[in-house]
Amino acid sequence: MEFSYSDRAQVLVEALPYIQKYYQKTVVVKYGGSAMISEELRKAVISDIILLKLVGINVVVVHGGGPEINEMLKRTGKESKFVNGLRYTDEETMEIVQMVLCGKVNKDLVATLNRSGGSAVGLCGIDGGMLQAKRRVENGVDYGLVGDIVAVEPKAIREAIASGFIPVISTVAQGVDAETSYNVNADTAAAKIAVALGAEKLILLTDIRGLLRDRNDESTLISQVRLAEVPGLVKDGVISGGMIPKVDCCVEAVRNGVHRTHILDGRIPHSILIEVLSHAGIGTMIS
Repeated sequence: MEFSYSDRAQVLVEALPYIQKYYQKTVVVKYGGSAMISEELRKAVISDIILLKLVGINVVVVHGGGPEINEMLKRTGKESKFVNGLRYTDEETMEIVQMVLCGKVNKDLVATLNRSGGSAVGLCGIDGGMLQAKRRVENGVDYGLVGDIVAVEPKAIREAIASGFIPVISTVAQGVDAETSYNVNADTAAAKIAVALGAEKLILLTDIRGLLRDRNDESTLISQVRLAEVPGLVKDGVISGGMIPKVDCCVEAVRNGVHRTHILDGRIPHSILIEVLSHAGIGTMIS
């Protein structure tokens, strides 16, 4: 299918009101999953972020790095261990997590943005006491050095934005109950950062279409969910398994001032642009 010049102009015209609406507003993108591993999807996400920044939207990128951590643990002969879906993090694992997330993954992402014409700066949750956490204690279960975020200090992020940079944040937190760093959930960190910044949008890139009424049928995508509907969807089993913590992050963000949150399929090239700058909503919006 070939686009005429008129078709291309129409795309830009359709984007104009959204550019005007979000100009100088902040959008927090949690970047992970297939969009971080596939080279094609990675390029699409990078170009989306740079384009949004160039039209005046402040983009903050929060990333995880599970596959890279698994690979480094494998190289060192250390087995990955998970407890209730969370990576058990002993002291040796925490060293690797911090090295991989704050070092290689963060700096590779920053370099890719810069090479592609963006202007990015890498930060980690320890910088400026940005992410502050306490050790997770839950029904007597030991997760090791896994933390729950208790406070966010967004000064370093705001200064990066004010200087024209795209902040790229790795999710390692500073302990406030011990002299240690903590491994924290990237979705949760993104939600709390969005709240602290008073963001307009929080976007969680995932490896599924969004919230499905029937998890085996992508045509049953629920495009919009209001907060009051969430308990019923949990009760009916529509929100279950790994989707529960993602929806919880979105709910917390909306309750604390973020206008809209989106669970998007990062396997779709340019899903961020489609969601932010077009009439077509391709994921699930919680508002």
